[in-house]
Amino acid sequence: MDDVEEAVIEAPARPELTTYEDLAGRIEHQMLSPALHEDQIIDGCRMSWEYGLASICVRPTDVDTAVRILGNAPVKIGSVAGFPHGTSTTATKLYEGRDLLRRGAKEVSLMVNVSKMISRQFQHVEVEIRQMADSCIENGAALKVIYETGVMTEEMIIILSKIVKRTGTRVAVASTGYGPPYTMDHLKLMRRILRDQADLQASAKSFDDALRLYEAGCDRISTTAAEPMVAEWKRLLAERAKAAAATGETLTAS
Repeated sequence: MDDVEEAVIEAPARPELTTYEDLAGRIEHQMLSPALHEDQIIDGCRMSWEYGLASICVRPTDVDTAVRILGNAPVKIGSVAGFPHGTSTTATKLYEGRDLLRRGAKEVSLMVNVSKMISRQFQHVEVEIRQMADSCIENGAALKVIYETGVMTEEMIIILSKIVKRTGTRVAVASTGYGPPYTMDHLKLMRRILRDQADLQASAKSFDDALRLYEAGCDRISTTAAEPMVAEWKRLLAERAKAAAATGETLTAS
């Protein structure tokens, strides 16, 4: 099957989100802004644990702090390598990744070298991703590869997604948030190519955004607004439970 044929296969409909964990367990609290105070990192770690989020992604310099706060909590600690442009040398990226793993990170987000993708140097990109994936696997961690779909052609997104599948990458991330934004078409294309061989992640600014991302095929949702997002989900679940209880009472009474 060639790339074009593979790209037109539609992903199956997604099951409805019905429990708190269905959404909270997909959320990554992103804390990569250079303007964040260390106290905010500590608060973000504690909030991620309290709300049962899937993960927190912090700046490399904050991994030690996150490990100290979260310890053996189920919240996965992640950080970035080659971020946000991906133009570091492979050796530099690999050193970054290994240092993060040594410090206790369980997810490493590798920024793809977009320049090499645009230059069609796909072998360079694949070798770099494969080496980082191997390093993560050896350390019981997961590799996440960050695309920049807003500057990539459809063909490049397909090729990179096939590389992601071949290299044992666990999560494909649509964009950095610093470049041109992804589109829903980008996400649907990535989902169709990745199928069930890698999770798909994109960023959301609101609860409604998160629901749209889930419907588009995202398994993971990154956000800087995790707390209000989860609060809105709790409110909606409470409304559903109240409505269900009222319906049950009516049926019983009749």
